[in-house]
Amino acid sequence: MTKVLVAENIGASGIDLLKEHFDVTVKTDWVDGELAKELGQYDGVLIRSASKLTEEVLKDAGNLKAIGRAGVGVDNVHVPTATAKGIIVANAPASNVVTAAEHTVALLLALARNIPQAHASLTSGKWERSKFSGIEVQDKVLGILGFGRIGQLVAQRAQGFGMKIIAFDPFVGADRYAQMGVEHAESSDDVYAVADFITVHLPKTPETEGWLNAEAFAKMKDGVRILNVARGPLIVEEDLVAALDSGKVGGAALDVFKTEPITESPLFAYPQVVVTPHLGASTAEATDRAGYQAAEQVVAALTGGTVTTAVNVPAVAAEDREVLGPFEPLARHLGKLATALVEGKSIDRVEVEYLGRIGERDTRPLGVSVLLGVLSGKTEEELNAVNAPSVAEHRGITVIESKRTSARDFADLMRVTVVAGEQATRVVGTVVGRQNRPHLLEAWGQRFNLQLEEHVALFKYADQPGMVGRVGSAFGEAGVNIESAAVGHAKGEEGTSAVMVITSDAAVPQEVIDTIVAGDGFADGRTVDL
Repeated sequence: MTKVLVAENIGASGIDLLKEHFDVTVKTDWVDGELAKELGQYDGVLIRSASKLTEEVLKDAGNLKAIGRAGVGVDNVHVPTATAKGIIVANAPASNVVTAAEHTVALLLALARNIPQAHASLTSGKWERSKFSGIEVQDKVLGILGFGRIGQLVAQRAQGFGMKIIAFDPFVGADRYAQMGVEHAESSDDVYAVADFITVHLPKTPETEGWLNAEAFAKMKDGVRILNVARGPLIVEEDLVAALDSGKVGGAALDVFKTEPITESPLFAYPQVVVTPHLGASTAEATDRAGYQAAEQVVAALTGGTVTTAVNVPAVAAEDREVLGPFEPLARHLGKLATALVEGKSIDRVEVEYLGRIGERDTRPLGVSVLLGVLSGKTEEELNAVNAPSVAEHRGITVIESKRTSARDFADLMRVTVVAGEQATRVVGTVVGRQNRPHLLEAWGQRFNLQLEEHVALFKYADQPGMVGRVGSAFGEAGVNIESAAVGHAKGEEGTSAVMVITSDAAVPQEVIDTIVAGDGFADGRTVDL
């Protein structure tokens, strides 16, 4: 009989589900090295965060076919080794979204009514009724930065209190805002201008780190209240302290911090600040849900069912993988480039066209790679090759794929179009040579042929002498070395326009792009790190 090991406490419901199908062993107390010795005799294993399934452990994992992680991340599993050995690794990515949303709302109400402060005062022997008078949340404006699963659940719950909701997230389709009765902000500044409460539900990336800083606080309404149940580094804590001192921020409720665990902070001294020790995902239900969802995935993996939350790439026929493999990096690059060219707009639709021999294959991995390029670093969920389509669907982003078995000029082509409202931006690419180097062939309506590298900059401008030199000079002054460049230009009704694409040996600072675009004759510019 198929044997499954439960190596950590995952809750009774998950264990009961496993016992309906398998011979289950539950053992949660391990001495060093013991799990590695015993793991190979099992077909599946359920873990949480304590068990470390390293490369060395998995290499000797004999019969192991499935790993269920009862939680969101899989940092404690060496996924490449598992994939190489054909072991399915699945997690429970949606297990804590309700818990995080409810904790956000709990903190919002605690902040509005001074509940923790009043409790502390009364239990210390004081009756200070007038001191802790609060405010109603009805008719107040809640601004949500990051409108994924958790942000949308927060909106639904806040609407139940009669709050008005405005949200900013360019990676959510405009229809989704309308369906939920939420005002769609074109920028975070639009949220700052009107919100009485602001809650952040953004992913932690280099772009979002420090999102709420002194500049952001300065744009907000006086007395605004800030909530963070997402990730500590999204807020510059020193700037929040200054904003509290000045009265710009009237209060804050924080569940996460830049450094954890933390027991001392200047923020703890403010009576209008409510804090909790990272409890956003800490409920009995969330723990039980994570265990049950992970158990469901192990059952599916070991009984021939569909594993919906696997973090390793779904199986594709070997002959298709051989042909499509070189195109996966290109697909991700095209998704990221097309998204960058409509930056700031709300994405409604992604269209992917496969032309040539790749159109004869199972192109699912390429479509997923495009979505990973479009959404990577833009969602609070941890994206992978399995959940990217469902994340896009949940955000109201439609994906349309089409195939044609012939292509002009090249053996194979990929076209990716990102549609945002009335704007549709297309990029086209292929792979070239024995090493299958990704090449960009079209952007902003102009054609060229340039090998893509890690750092890319694009400019749209009037086609006139000296423009290439001006860009080169600006890059040189910034200490950025240009590796290659290509120009496409075509004559239209308003004269000749051109697009220049540049690859460089280092990331191009945004201020360099802004300076160039501010110059005479330039219409737009973007910098993208692939």
